[in-house]
Amino acid sequence: MKRTTIFVPEALERDLQLYARREGKPTASVVREALAEYVARRTARGRLPSFTGAFASRRRDTAERHEELLFDKLRPHDSEPLPKAQLRR
Repeated sequence: MKRTTIFVPEALERDLQLYARREGKPTASVVREALAEYVARRTARGRLPSFTGAFASRRRDTAERHEELLFDKLRPHDSEPLPKAQLRR
């Protein structure tokens, strides 16, 4: 995680503090959630993130193998990885 500094009007900072306290969350967590939602909403309007298509894998089967590629090393709660046959349902 990277640290950053932002400047906000005092009234907004006060509202942010009150909201975070009411939700029982750290202020930084509320700010991260709000920024993530804002960015997701902006990119959902048809604009793709700047890194989209930035890498060429030279593979033609990526779409068909996406689950295998994404979840190959994923281990829920430190268990053994799923057999590849289960990934291809």
